[in-house]
Amino acid sequence: MTSDANPRALALQLLQSMDRGHALADTILHGALARSRLSPADRKLLVELFYGVVRWRALLDWVIAARCKAKPPQGEPLNLLRLGVYQVLLLDRIPDHAAVNETVRLASAAKRSFLNALLRRVAREKTQIQLDWEGLERTDPATAFSHPPFLVERWRKRFGVERTVSLLEWNNEPPPIYARVNELKTTPDALRSELRRQGVVVRDSPAHPLCLEIEPPGPLERLDAFPAGHFYVQDPSTLLAVDLLDPQPGETVLDACAAPGGKATYIAQKMRNQGRIVAADSSPTRLKIVSENCNRLGATIVSILHPPSSILGPFDRILVDAPCSNTGVLRRRVDLRWRIREKEIARLGGMQRSILDDVALLLKPGGRLLYSTCSLEPEENEQVVESFLASHPEFRQIEQRALFPPESKTDGTFVVVLDRFEGVAPSKT
Repeated sequence: MTSDANPRALALQLLQSMDRGHALADTILHGALARSRLSPADRKLLVELFYGVVRWRALLDWVIAARCKAKPPQGEPLNLLRLGVYQVLLLDRIPDHAAVNETVRLASAAKRSFLNALLRRVAREKTQIQLDWEGLERTDPATAFSHPPFLVERWRKRFGVERTVSLLEWNNEPPPIYARVNELKTTPDALRSELRRQGVVVRDSPAHPLCLEIEPPGPLERLDAFPAGHFYVQDPSTLLAVDLLDPQPGETVLDACAAPGGKATYIAQKMRNQGRIVAADSSPTRLKIVSENCNRLGATIVSILHPPSSILGPFDRILVDAPCSNTGVLRRRVDLRWRIREKEIARLGGMQRSILDDVALLLKPGGRLLYSTCSLEPEENEQVVESFLASHPEFRQIEQRALFPPESKTDGTFVVVLDRFEGVAPSKT
């Protein structure tokens, strides 16, 4: 059986590719799924294995290191051990002997004996490992829940132990897929019926009336409703910013950090395709994705603009969904926890403040500026807004929302509504 038809072999290839730094986890996986000849069941197993090993890497390495007499192996043997341990400890539906045998079969002849012995030991000691793991949750939650220690400590200081643990547990749960109904082309009832006709499991989301939780039997692109532009894959939390921006038909709106286009197309939907939306972004490559999504969803009032410095106002409303550390979406972006660096959080806060200063000059008197991130960190949220308001007296804060994932049951997000006083010129900082 070739690797593209063997989910474990393909998972190993993807893990190796990630270690070489070739691309992000989502990009690697989606490319492999598009090329593979896997059955629906094996596609599901590949996703589980690849994302599961990436998500639980710190815990898996802790289990492996405790059972190696010398320094644990690196490269392919380590990823094989991670795959095997993950199946033994975290996939109840796979018998231990199958997890061990199928994983060892992928190893080179020289490594099979070592891998077989270690994985069988893990299987024998599973009960004790579970007990040790429970103790680790109290003494070393970063390892027990497989998160960067600096991030766990930051959250513990701000949220307390109980809320931090709930967040760590939340981040380790596979996220559902949400389809935001595109009312420019269909209705919630019609989309439910259309998806169910193609075998999709559909549930309403309590978080937003336009979001449907879906379980497709195969790739989303093969659903008739996808190329037809009847939905956009989008977590309910991301709709909050646009709802609070409250764009009206006929207005002129700037989406200052538009890629990949989910919010821009939802703005067009709220405006009933009447008015003008300027979608800007610093990346021309990502703006191409915005254009593709606008065309698919029928958001005809969106104009793509690059570079951002060429934007001419004034605008009735401006959305700044700022680039951020994304700590509110770690459940959805499984490799991000291993790429994030603490020093980046402060750097991003400075960049976000600069974006706000720039777009403030483009807002009409009486207009509305919406600032949002999918970060949980105050340096990117409250502190950015406080700094902006201190040097922009022509603005006032109208509303602030922060969604904490285990409590909102959505991705994390921070949103602030800022209105500009009539007749007051923006400050130039």
